[in-house]
Amino acid sequence: MPFNQQRMVHSPTGADLNLFVRQAEDKPRAVVQINHGLAEHAARYARFADFLSMRGFHLYVHDHRGHGATKAPDAPLGKFADEDGPAKVIADVDAIHDLIASECPGLPVILFGHSMGASVALNYLLEHSPRIHAAAIWNGNFSQGRLGQVALGILAWERMRLGSDVPSRLLPKLTFQAWGKAVPDHRTPFDWLSRDEAEVAKYIADPLCGWDASVSMWRDVVSMALNGGKDAGFAGVRRDLPVAIIGGEKDPASDYGKGITHLANRMRGMGFSNLASKVYADTRHEGLNEVNRDIMMNDFATWADSVLESFSNRPVGLLQGP
Repeated sequence: MPFNQQRMVHSPTGADLNLFVRQAEDKPRAVVQINHGLAEHAARYARFADFLSMRGFHLYVHDHRGHGATKAPDAPLGKFADEDGPAKVIADVDAIHDLIASECPGLPVILFGHSMGASVALNYLLEHSPRIHAAAIWNGNFSQGRLGQVALGILAWERMRLGSDVPSRLLPKLTFQAWGKAVPDHRTPFDWLSRDEAEVAKYIADPLCGWDASVSMWRDVVSMALNGGKDAGFAGVRRDLPVAIIGGEKDPASDYGKGITHLANRMRGMGFSNLASKVYADTRHEGLNEVNRDIMMNDFATWADSVLESFSNRPVGLLQGP
């Protein structure tokens, strides 16, 4: 079954957010709020939404600024905003969270993010952890450090030479193109996404996927990843928050799972006591579109069930916050 609803939600940032909702098949137990990755869109999460809806979860997923069918005066396809892109992306996520709170009062919210969406979710977590019940950070890399700073330097040079609103010439070569070439015997430039040839073909055929992001969007994406790499930013996050950090052993975007392990170890070192992490063998970047996706989705559902069980006696209002 497709999503139950598709509608536009106006954000205080001025964006009209294209939102998909999949309601639980039976009595809802929680809401999963999904954040998609770079150069893709919300509709690609329909299978995951169907899977979780049969297990008692509502699903909310919107197109981020500069993606899919979301519209904003300062955010054409491939660009977050003229200024303050990361802040506006986070504010949009908060606008959807407000909508969830009004439409699903009393239900806990599990924040989910894939790839760029993992950066969005983690940055939202750093600012608004009292509002969420748990977080799933999938296929992100927050250990770029010096490489991230080099990328910002390259983007500053491109901005000076080319401008902010044009596609970056160098970042795609250092990321998507390099990751594609890193796959042995690759058939297409996007085989780094999945071993499932049909899923890769769908991505390539989709006009809303695989486009080249602007210089400004790349700058904003790198900045969010670097922000997630700063321990100081976690100071206000409660240490008992359930967090699942997931990735693939064959994912070049997360340095072959090293980025997953790095974030998990950092957070454990900071005292996070309710943290689960796993790097799946032979798995590439898009776990939800990989050949072992059923295993990964079932593992997510099992983790989510355990989270809900462990917090069943807590007042949900204290978890959701204002």
